[in-house]
Amino acid sequence: MTPQLIIEPCTKENAATIISGINSYNLSQIPAIANTWTPLDFVIKNESGIEIAGILSGIGYWNGLDIKVLWVAEAYRKTGIGSLILKHTEDAAREKGATVAMLDTFDFQAEGFYLKNGYKVIGEVQNFPPGHRRIYLSKKL
Repeated sequence: MTPQLIIEPCTKENAATIISGINSYNLSQIPAIANTWTPLDFVIKNESGIEIAGILSGIGYWNGLDIKVLWVAEAYRKTGIGSLILKHTEDAAREKGATVAMLDTFDFQAEGFYLKNGYKVIGEVQNFPPGHRRIYLSKKL
């Protein structure tokens, strides 16, 4: 007889169990180089103290810089601020032993920006969202 299984929304406690489970499996396959996730989150403020750019990223078990979000306020785009915070983050990651950076973006976001900053396309999903592309990029640090 097949056991009765239940699918339900995930709680924070469930998420912790899931993350612990995948981390345990991954580390049983390949030993960690770093002990834990090292956040590298930064913000740039203007002279009035208003946030005009920010990056959410970090270094994982195998010394890869994983860039989750990089944002620049519209009025400050194409001024070099995005490159400034990206370079600052890459330098901080290198100092902590990171050897590669990785991220994803969409064709309507920042593909050209990342290419200009030395990233290479390593894959993409066509027609997602419809009429666009999701692009995966990487760069050796």
